[in-house]
Amino acid sequence: MKNYAPIALFVYNRPEHTQKTIEALQQNMLAAESDLFIFADGAKNEAALEGVTAVRTYLKSVAGFKSVHIVERAENYGLAKSIITGVTEIVNTYEQIIIVEDDLVTSPYFLTYMNDGLNLYKHDNKVASIHGYSYAVKEKLPETFFLRGADCWGWATWKRAWAEFNPDGKALLIQLEEQNLTQAFDLDGSYPFTDMLKGQIAGTNNSWAVRWHASSFLAAKLTLYPGISLVDNIGHDTTGTHSKKTLKYRSTLSDRKIRAERIPLQEDSRARALFADYLRPKKPSIIRRIINKIRS
Repeated sequence: MKNYAPIALFVYNRPEHTQKTIEALQQNMLAAESDLFIFADGAKNEAALEGVTAVRTYLKSVAGFKSVHIVERAENYGLAKSIITGVTEIVNTYEQIIIVEDDLVTSPYFLTYMNDGLNLYKHDNKVASIHGYSYAVKEKLPETFFLRGADCWGWATWKRAWAEFNPDGKALLIQLEEQNLTQAFDLDGSYPFTDMLKGQIAGTNNSWAVRWHASSFLAAKLTLYPGISLVDNIGHDTTGTHSKKTLKYRSTLSDRKIRAERIPLQEDSRARALFADYLRPKKPSIIRRIINKIRS
């Protein structure tokens, strides 16, 4: 029997989202052969207590995995500390890990792709992680492809790669600026990762993900993506810690297995350009601008 990577699920106070995430994982082909570790964060305040209690009550009924381990935090760690601590604990014991948050619905082929990718690139130090989500770009993408850096919506990594994670946002920003990499880090100016990092330093956000991306980006590491998304983010409905309401990041899940096969260890420039175009804010049409001006 193969040793499949343990799954770490991070939950807080959204029982409906959590249930949808777990039910999707239960439908995965490798669920029954995978160990599930659920990290349940403590309530930040009285307003969050009802949701936290509801989540923890539901977790007691979770089955369908090789084993289920529930870690109930007595205090509120916050998402960043919860993930950094939980991922470190698991990789130090199991050497590899698959990470899911409580607002990610996965395809039945998600765990298969993740484990295939982990096994395929286990000894390639240039590869930082395997990612399950892809943006819903209009053009067809390769079956799998690499982009520089790391990502955060349904991902997997190894102890060797997680060792590169630097929690010091200020040190990361200095390196990006000294090496003139901020434009590239921002996906050619299409997304404000640098501003997000500055916000983390200033304390206006506590993003672990931008620091994970920056750590891997500075090390010139790669992340493997699927050509069709295996993850749908249902959390951009104002219920998340840092999310705003939008449908931009919703995806149609792959209804087939994604073939994880060895490909050259280099960034796919076409996929990068398609992602950049998808994320880049679109200017309103001339007609829309006229209408907006009339209204104002």
